Amino acid sequence: MMETTNAPTRARIDQTREAPAARERANDRPATKLREAVYTPHGHLGMGLSAWYEMLKELIDSRELTWRLFLRDFSARYRQSMLGYLWAVVPSLVTAATFSYLNRSKVLPIAGTHLPYPVFVLLGMTVWQLFATGLTSATQSLVNAGSLITKINFPRETLVLAAFGQSLFQFLIGIVLVGIAFPLFHATPAWTALLIPLAVLPLCLLTIGLGFIFSLVNGVMRDAGQMITFVLMFWMFLTPVVYPAPTHGAKALLNVLNPISPFVNAAQDLASQGHLTQPIFYVIGCGVSLAVFLLSWRLFHLTETRIAERV
Repeated sequence: MMETTNAPTRARIDQTREAPAARERANDRPATKLREAVYTPHGHLGMGLSAWYEMLKELIDSRELTWRLFLRDFSARYRQSMLGYLWAVVPSLVTAATFSYLNRSKVLPIAGTHLPYPVFVLLGMTVWQLFATGLTSATQSLVNAGSLITKINFPRETLVLAAFGQSLFQFLIGIVLVGIAFPLFHATPAWTALLIPLAVLPLCLLTIGLGFIFSLVNGVMRDAGQMITFVLMFWMFLTPVVYPAPTHGAKALLNVLNPISPFVNAAQDLASQGHLTQPIFYVIGCGVSLAVFLLSWRLFHLTETRIAERV
């Protein structure tokens, strides 16, 4: 009797018989060489100019994020407050009024200012608050955004820059109040007073640079923020904010070593003298500010991959 097998059944039988032979032929073929890929942990860990270019490009690309973070912090800071945006200038106004009263009542007599003393103090406090408030806010920026850092990957320096933007806003309002104070106290500023915002740009770089460093320190030691507030309280009295810059003795040397003094003196000179009385002092301060900013920014990027572990 003839055995009948349909076509699909014969095909399956043929495939079953050919499977071992196909596996043997596959084993005889040489193995395919796999491509190797090397990944670096971070693109900014190099030391050449390309690393600085990447850092600058990343900073420019994240400008929209920096602006959004600034608006978020700005809205949260003045929301549901009685005085609202007046808090941006209240510290400077209260300090200027206090020292003006002490000077007028001879409790703390200060002479030798080229501007009316209330205008002199208000201008000095406006420049000082740009540094003090900016450094305090930048120091707390990473800790305040701890949950955001651990969930989203984004350039961390945007947090420091957005925090510093709050003090920059206060400075601009303070400069407007200084301009109003001149006619109120019957004083005429020099035309170079318009250059004060440009003269304090190096101070902005210094503040941001120190903010990079102390924000990292505050991520490891939470009491760094309180230490900054304590140090700034004494630092202000070592800076010629409420008194003229000393020119003789140990106080003059201390004034030279103070990195904030060149910019406070420059603002006062531009408003009253029409020129810088210590231009070399100011140039050195600009160089120190730029060096601190670049080195701090570089260190911040080198440790950026470990920020989420510490905050």
